[in-house]
Amino acid sequence: MFIGRYYHQLEAKGRLAIPQKFRHSLKSGGVITWGLDGCLFLFPASYWQELSSKLAGLPLTNPSARQFTRLLVQSATELNLDKQGRTLIPEHLRIQAKLKKQVVVAGALTRAEIWDKDLYHKHLEKITRQVPVDQELANLGI
Repeated sequence: MFIGRYYHQLEAKGRLAIPQKFRHSLKSGGVITWGLDGCLFLFPASYWQELSSKLAGLPLTNPSARQFTRLLVQSATELNLDKQGRTLIPEHLRIQAKLKKQVVVAGALTRAEIWDKDLYHKHLEKITRQVPVDQELANLGI
């Protein structure tokens, strides 16, 4: 399970240290890919396999399903942690998420999200200002 928020610096070569608390969930590998809302998603290998099966089961005739599958799969790269727990974030993903030097790696239960620090805090500010959040949660049964 991925919970919490951790601040790290993206190295000049594009390497990022994955928080120690998250590494246990990534022992068997993982995948970094395009995410929603301006971040990257980091899935453990087991969840990626589950998600891949769901994506493969979507109808090819559904344009939204095709586009979402393309975005996730064609942007994906396998997680390769070195001895210090760092992984290379490919340039195309760094550009997509507008990652600069300061990065936030935030837990989202089944995945971690990798954000540019400034964009992350702007996103948090935006969602905490939304008044109808309680009604939306009620509609979801929470």
